[in-house]
Amino acid sequence: MENCKIQNLYSLEETIAKDLFEGVIYPWEVLPKIKDFIIELGNTLNAEQYEKWGEDVWVAKTAKIAPTALLNGPLIIDEEAEIRHCAFIRGSVIVGKGCVVGNSTELKNVILFNSVQVPHYNYLGDSILGYKSHMGAGSITSNIKSDKTLVVVKDKNTGEEIKTGLRKFGAMLGDYVEVGCNSVLNPGTIVGSHSNIYPLSMVRGIVPENSIYKNRNEIVPKLK
Repeated sequence: MENCKIQNLYSLEETIAKDLFEGVIYPWEVLPKIKDFIIELGNTLNAEQYEKWGEDVWVAKTAKIAPTALLNGPLIIDEEAEIRHCAFIRGSVIVGKGCVVGNSTELKNVILFNSVQVPHYNYLGDSILGYKSHMGAGSITSNIKSDKTLVVVKDKNTGEEIKTGLRKFGAMLGDYVEVGCNSVLNPGTIVGSHSNIYPLSMVRGIVPENSIYKNRNEIVPKLK
């Protein structure tokens, strides 16, 4: 599944977590490693640029943090990021440069590449969002199946599938992905770079790059 590989989804220069992806083929392979990576990286950060706010919490001095936000470690908030009113960061999270984490947004075991926006009532769990991707208001990742079985990534067009071995796995969004308001990304969803998801969508499986997802039976290429 070429369109699921890291090299086809992400610009690794646009994350402080670049080294985490070395030697890895598929992005979900790093999900169990995020916690330990943050602790290791955090302890090497330049004290002139980052402050330690608590146990395993590092915040760039140029970041803007609302006093009502709840920050649990392990956590790194990079430069110029904005954490708004009542954001809830549960831990094992990297917030990239210039990101916006908004009102009542909840993050758990997540990497946000630089310039990601999750600004209004979003839930993101066990997910990775690429450079300049954006979640519309109320859109969420569902990170565990209702029957609690392990997540399998499936391509309905080719019939291919990959057993991830993970019980918790939300969504992998490539660079420049736009997710419409109040959409649900089901466990194991992969959205290729530069693709758009219509509002109120229920997405599962693989959405190719440069596509528009209208519904599960209508995924069309973007016109150039």
